[in-house]
Amino acid sequence: MTKYRNTPTMVDGIEFDSKAEARHYAKLLLLERAGIIKDLKRQVVFQIADAVQLYGRKRPAIKYIADFTYEQDGKLVVCDVKGVLTPVYRLKRHLLMATHGIEILEVS
Repeated sequence: MTKYRNTPTMVDGIEFDSKAEARHYAKLLLLERAGIIKDLKRQVVFQIADAVQLYGRKRPAIKYIADFTYEQDGKLVVCDVKGVLTPVYRLKRHLLMATHGIEILEVS
């Protein structure tokens, strides 16, 4: 069993963290084929805090990994399929806006 009771799902040879994420991917593929969105990508990494030295040890950069990104009407859309809004996710959402000016489209 997974942490949030999601069911990992395989679609077209791609493993998704949940059934909801797999369903949303299928919807986005249809939108891309229809020409409504373009440049659909999965698991896109955004650095939201630089690496630092802390207590004499190097700590890695902090990253947010988006479920999907795509372009719609000339604008970048960052999309995350969420069942649970964890405190860590809320912090990363805040940092993504602060560092990149990007608001996440949350889909349930």
